[in-house]
Amino acid sequence: MLPRRIWAPPLRPFDSYSMTVVSDSRISFGSDNHAGVHSAVLDAVARANVGFAGAYGADPWTARARELFRSHFGEAAEFFPVFNGSGANVGALSAAVKRFEGVICAAQSHIDADEGGAPERVGGMKLLTVPTADQKLTVDAIKTRLARRGDLHAVQPRVVSITQSTELGTVYSLAELREIGNFLRAEKLVFHMDGARIANAAATLGCTLRECTTDVGVDLLSFGGTKNGLLGAEAVVDLQGEFKDDLRFIQKQSLQLASKMRFISAQFIALLEGDLWLASARHANAMAKRLSEGAGKIRGLEIVHPVSANAVFVRMPRFRIETVQEKFPFYIWDEANPEMPIARWMTSFQTTEADVDAFLAELTQA
Repeated sequence: MLPRRIWAPPLRPFDSYSMTVVSDSRISFGSDNHAGVHSAVLDAVARANVGFAGAYGADPWTARARELFRSHFGEAAEFFPVFNGSGANVGALSAAVKRFEGVICAAQSHIDADEGGAPERVGGMKLLTVPTADQKLTVDAIKTRLARRGDLHAVQPRVVSITQSTELGTVYSLAELREIGNFLRAEKLVFHMDGARIANAAATLGCTLRECTTDVGVDLLSFGGTKNGLLGAEAVVDLQGEFKDDLRFIQKQSLQLASKMRFISAQFIALLEGDLWLASARHANAMAKRLSEGAGKIRGLEIVHPVSANAVFVRMPRFRIETVQEKFPFYIWDEANPEMPIARWMTSFQTTEADVDAFLAELTQA
């Protein structure tokens, strides 16, 4: 896979005279990160902005968020809020590896291709990558990285990290997760899940958050909030309670400890207390399905991966791309075939049926 060409909006974030924020009015299918913040989340932050409260998590909002995480993931779960997904992944992995140990992951997974080298540079760990066709690891694929266990000349595998849903929008089934979890437990390896889009995966599987994490043997979870409507809020969740003593120090040392933590915790309360996480994820998934079904009827477009969550990957003629991108921004994912590159379209809680239909109409016209 060739490097992706990154789309970015015009560099005009502020009006040069009035300094009034100028937003991009175009409907974006570039990323679920392009969506705004859910109004219920903003309301929760505003409600938390009253009076004084203890810092660094010594506040009632963080206490309530901890209760909610335990109700969703199990009584042993420990919640550590962080600012971003990179911080969640590096912090979680750092809690589980020693300086001579490494992390088995899919080649071109998010921690391999899109963390800017943070696991290696900041976490000081080696990533032991495995090639896959669909970004999903299997037990047999994991075994290929275990041959040199005990060899002092080799980095020792300690953690297996998967992404759910994956970078290609594919989703591990509960049976696949359970098989990996049972194998890793028998091999005394740590099971980490990069769950930046875990809500979308759970919505697809029709299961609870616990059923697709704790119950299948996941030890450490990077729980995504930003892609599902939060404002710069993610979390490390120690599902089995095995790493909590180290994580509280790692959270501080990795620059992820919020002083006014109540404003992060309030967002998770809004997300988890009334299952907003599920409603938003279901909606984003439904919009991706609507988009893929419509695109599949347009001559010259080819859906190249199963649409299991909120991502659509489509091969499309080069001449269509720039015209459509002027009105509906999106990423070019793979340019191995320069005349027929693969684009990625992402939907979010904010995407509407009208947005999808307008995009499809523009694709048809192009």
